[in-house]
Amino acid sequence: MDITPLQQISEDQWQLPATGKMRAPVIFYADRALLEDMDDKVREQAINVATLPGIVKASYVMPDGHWGYGFPIGGVAAFDPDEGGVVSAGGVGFDISCGVRCLLTGLQVSDVEPVKDKLADALFANVPAGVGSTGHIRLDDSEMTAMLSGGARWAVDRGWGSREDLARTEEHGSMRGAEPQHVSQKARHRQRDEMGTLGSGNHYLEVQRVAEIFEPDIAYQLAIAEDDVVVSIHCGSRGLGHQIGTEYLREMAIAAAKHGIDLPDRELACAPLRSEVGRRYLGAMRAGINCALANRQIITHLTREVFSDVLPKAELPLLYDVSHNTCKEEEHVVDGVQRRLFIHRKGATRAFGPGHPELVEQLRDIGQPVLIGGSMGTESWVLIGTTEGMALSYGSACHGAGRRMSRHRAKKQWRGSKLIKNLAHRGIIVRSVSMRGVAEEAPGAYKDVRAVVDSADRAGLARKVARLEPMVCIKG
Repeated sequence: MDITPLQQISEDQWQLPATGKMRAPVIFYADRALLEDMDDKVREQAINVATLPGIVKASYVMPDGHWGYGFPIGGVAAFDPDEGGVVSAGGVGFDISCGVRCLLTGLQVSDVEPVKDKLADALFANVPAGVGSTGHIRLDDSEMTAMLSGGARWAVDRGWGSREDLARTEEHGSMRGAEPQHVSQKARHRQRDEMGTLGSGNHYLEVQRVAEIFEPDIAYQLAIAEDDVVVSIHCGSRGLGHQIGTEYLREMAIAAAKHGIDLPDRELACAPLRSEVGRRYLGAMRAGINCALANRQIITHLTREVFSDVLPKAELPLLYDVSHNTCKEEEHVVDGVQRRLFIHRKGATRAFGPGHPELVEQLRDIGQPVLIGGSMGTESWVLIGTTEGMALSYGSACHGAGRRMSRHRAKKQWRGSKLIKNLAHRGIIVRSVSMRGVAEEAPGAYKDVRAVVDSADRAGLARKVARLEPMVCIKG
């Protein structure tokens, strides 16, 4: 990306002033190298977001920013309904509430290494993965409605987990304001056999080693230490979320014109928050969030079943569950005034700082855990939200490494079977239903996640707590 038009505020903060139809500036959080590695389309999309009605303060791009649909991935923007603010399905994304949850195991690397292959095979057999993957759960329409209303709470009520899991999940496991009646029958049909499945793309289940600790006091309070083994689950709302996004994007394209909104890009289709379409989308989107929370909760249960068989002394309590494709109504202080805003986070993680009332009591003094997923074969991270970040980006941080190469290009450059062999030489076991899928998710197709995390840390968006290295990776 050409950074000539940008004004450098600090090593990891840059501003593009508002000009023309922009209602707010664009703020980039990234160092020079990460910025220059971004596609010019990222700047164009961030500028387009800044033209939307009711935007507050700025259009933000996180350090892992890259080209997306409408909004850049790694894009954050807040809208005020009292100022004609809008909601955009493209600002949430198709995989609604795609996110990461991390489980502790109480195990050390030495406990897992002797049974690593057995563990990998058992996880691969017990957790369905891949394009069109289905599980053993079949939901009729009544149970579908209950799931869309209840989220992870619905799953726990049916025996897939414990009440303790809910305290460590965003929204305490159930997104308020979900309106399942606004989720179409087609979306419901796509999801009825997909609960408890990983799906494909960059989704995964990983057994990971805690390789390095940066904040010992916070790590201690999170119950993680060097050489501990944890499990990370990265997935979302599967076909249901995609269908919600597809349907409402079409409606919003019509609604935008009806409400006199001049869209710089059709992919940025949106509707006023207080419009009929806007309200219906919010209800459906929140139901999609609950679907993702329930899905990760069921996968957690399936994972615990495997560990209880292969490594019976493991307990697997939940460290935290975070989402990174959402629009949430939140209270934030803007220029000294408390305001109720709708925060779009597309490929961006909520990162609330210490003292936030939404956090469970055990975490309130230290802040919200921020789980940053790496690409296949690369490190992942645990960070913690900061007070500073609340003002910098509405309590938002990056969500992963960010792609630097399309899946099409990656397939041309790498072979899945060779990647699996190379990773095995590094002690990383990969199980996947698709060699093409492995090639698409080659580590080289992504940015350097450490550079992304370092930039977020320096900018003050979140603080580094622990670095995780993969031992076993289950891919779609």
